Amino acid sequence: MNKQIWLVTGASKGLGLTLVKRLLQQGYKVIATSRNAADLQKAAGAQSEQFLPLVMDITNEDSVRKGIETAVAQFGGIDVIVNNAGYGVVGALEELTDKEARQNFDVNVFGSLNIIRAALPYMRKKRSGHIFNIASIGGFTGNFPGFGIYCAAKFAVHGFTESLSAEMKPFGIDVTVVSPGYFRTNFLDAGSLGITSQQIEGYDHVREVQNAHQHSINNNQAGDPEKAADVMIEVTKMEQPPLHLFLGQDAYNMADVKIAAVQKDLLSVKELATATGFAN
Repeated sequence: MNKQIWLVTGASKGLGLTLVKRLLQQGYKVIATSRNAADLQKAAGAQSEQFLPLVMDITNEDSVRKGIETAVAQFGGIDVIVNNAGYGVVGALEELTDKEARQNFDVNVFGSLNIIRAALPYMRKKRSGHIFNIASIGGFTGNFPGFGIYCAAKFAVHGFTESLSAEMKPFGIDVTVVSPGYFRTNFLDAGSLGITSQQIEGYDHVREVQNAHQHSINNNQAGDPEKAADVMIEVTKMEQPPLHLFLGQDAYNMADVKIAAVQKDLLSVKELATATGFAN
């Protein structure tokens, strides 16, 4: 398995960096992307024939295409893709500007789609491979005041990943959407968590959630990113890897709450809501 060639985006920090280091330790070939080559090389601390750091802007199709071509030319292909690059943004939906909302989707959704479009011709030709799209537990339950746009983007990742899985089955390519809970990375640091440029009076509950994530939750997350990386590596070895991969006990707890809430809503209006067909 350590002959696999992995491509990890957003690899200069957070879960992406942790995964790159674990992969290199275990002898995999790794293509790692970042917008800054120096930051990536310094963070990874690796210089070997197994490691290819690439400067890539995932929101730019030409940059992505050239990067994928470079990776394939050097390593001969790509076996596993980890669409990890992304960032959070905090602000009530009324507060966030159109630009702030679109920028978050550009990175968290359209950036991953750019990678997928550029890499799939090579993977389909081999009729094998695995694609991980990193979403969030916030892409399964949106009960996070102030994180509406981030949740919306990660819900989109869930949606297109499910469709992609169905599309890739005939080609032997596995697809998994990853929904981590809180892991102790720098995701909640200023460099990875954007704050809306305008704050409207009255959204005290949003400010409370914002402050909690910035000051109380940050650096106190229960999840170990090295263990999360190990789980992803193990999943690639499974004969039938899961489409949905929730990471962390907190993610499981929140998923259970959401599933129970949906089931309750289904039952509460079932008789009314299912009596919508044409009368015989």
